Amino acid sequence: MSIKVQNISKSYKTAKAVKNVSFEVNRGELFGLIGPDGAGKTTLFRILTTLLIANEGRASVMGFDVVKDYKAIRNSVGYMPGKFSLYQDLTVEENLTFFATIFGTTIQENYDLIKDIYIQIAPFKNRRAGALSGGMKQKLALCCALIHAPKVLFLDEPTTGVDPISRKEFWEMLKRLQQKDITILVSTPYMDEASLCDRIALIQDGQVLKIDSPENIIKNYNKIIYDVATKDTHALIHDLKNYPSQYSVNAFGEYIHYIDKESDFNTKELQKYLQNKKHINIEIKQAQITIEDVFMDL
Repeated sequence: MSIKVQNISKSYKTAKAVKNVSFEVNRGELFGLIGPDGAGKTTLFRILTTLLIANEGRASVMGFDVVKDYKAIRNSVGYMPGKFSLYQDLTVEENLTFFATIFGTTIQENYDLIKDIYIQIAPFKNRRAGALSGGMKQKLALCCALIHAPKVLFLDEPTTGVDPISRKEFWEMLKRLQQKDITILVSTPYMDEASLCDRIALIQDGQVLKIDSPENIIKNYNKIIYDVATKDTHALIHDLKNYPSQYSVNAFGEYIHYIDKESDFNTKELQKYLQNKKHINIEIKQAQITIEDVFMDL
């Protein structure tokens, strides 16, 4: 077991950020904390990387207690915070050398671990970190988090604000790192990234709503969702919310995701209702369920 969290709670002056959270991450697993801003993801990361102390509960990383054994944890984990936190006035190579020196190692000693990532930023090794693009900053930060060959890697919203191509490349890098027996805990507000994890914890308002593999979460969802579209989307949302047997109505791309309370729901009755409301170009079909649908329902 690489990470164990038992009934962790953390309060700030104004609110409780994390409420009685428990989960475990297996060795070599890519585990995702999935939830919106303010859900408590960063607070959990800071507790697990020994930057915050929880008010209640216990947690361990690689068997080390996050309070008693904080020095051992700091020497053996990699942490990439959500905000770019490297030295912006130092060059790419100077940043890497600095972090390697802090951990008593060199770039050359662990080069095999960062090689696939470093070759992408090597052409900019003499450029100051502050002048890099978002995607390049992300790759440099990951290199610095890996330079001491950690056994566990914490990545707090690593792809937020990054272009889609860089996001895809980043997740491909994580899959390669996982093959080197590194346990990865990653947080993200992007529901589409959930499917790239082995297991996920859906989190909202400091509480874990569900933990399982993305496939099982979708497979075990027992409601039928319908894609509904008409020419006037704004009026459609209003009218669907006023439909007598509606269970939930959520905007989802070009469609509205609609769930009915009744098990014997008849789409023809809904179509007739929408026609009476003067809607045109009505389309109703069964939708493919996503993690986002399950999260919204929870």
